Amino acid sequence: MIPASFDYYRPQTIDEAIQLLGQHGEDAKILAGGHSLIPMMKLRLAEPAVLIDIGRISGLAGIRESNGQIAIGALSTYHSLESSDTLRSRAPVISEAAALVGDVQVRNRGTIGGSLTHADPGADLPAVILALDATMKLRGANGERSVPASEFFVEMMTTAVRPDELLTEVQAPSLPPRSGSVYLKHPNPASGYSVVGVAAIVTLGADGVCQNVRIGISGAGPMPVRASAAEAVLRSQQPTDENIARAAGRAAEGIETLDDIHASSEYRAHLVEVYTRRALAEAVRRARG
Repeated sequence: MIPASFDYYRPQTIDEAIQLLGQHGEDAKILAGGHSLIPMMKLRLAEPAVLIDIGRISGLAGIRESNGQIAIGALSTYHSLESSDTLRSRAPVISEAAALVGDVQVRNRGTIGGSLTHADPGADLPAVILALDATMKLRGANGERSVPASEFFVEMMTTAVRPDELLTEVQAPSLPPRSGSVYLKHPNPASGYSVVGVAAIVTLGADGVCQNVRIGISGAGPMPVRASAAEAVLRSQQPTDENIARAAGRAAEGIETLDDIHASSEYRAHLVEVYTRRALAEAVRRARG
């Protein structure tokens, strides 16, 4: 199908993009890689009156590390995340998840900022960002503000980004020593989106006890969530098979699991438990080196 008519702008700076957002408000949509928005426009599921193409704004892409924090520009592509030496050594779960997104064409054009602000329930990176306890840097007419990942996702395909704001950067901490991380998913065989995706990060003490456990889950419900109940079961405990199984058994708590043509609510809850158990076991194995 052909999208409805729209006005097209291609700002050269962040300030120019923010000015355009202020002028057009909710009538405008940001265009980054376009892999989510353009198909929706073709199906007339989205009909923005204005498109603001930020793809050529310098300074919105790139990955750097400073003082134990990794900064990822919102226009960084999945391919750049997958191939970044910095991420592979400091936060490898991001690279691992990015490598599982779509196909080569999608990974070459799709961006981390586009994925996070679109907030599709089946997207891969939101679960990882939650597990990393990352922070989103938003910039608007009133200046810059930081939003933790725990407050960024509001409901299905809705985030804390205001109509006059732009996501400019994602900041994530480097993983400490004796940490293991992993992202696993049960993919939709046609689209590659996660029917259920689980990101797990485990940090072990010198005695082998789980000092910290963080689990992010996507695909299962209308928005990505932290599996707080499962984390609490394993934190300060030895990561035995029994304890990991007990934690996984509580991973679906609080999730209003989706029920659609791809999987029933009951099956999604089952997948959450299975993939959480597998992810925790693998994260522990990697933490042990």
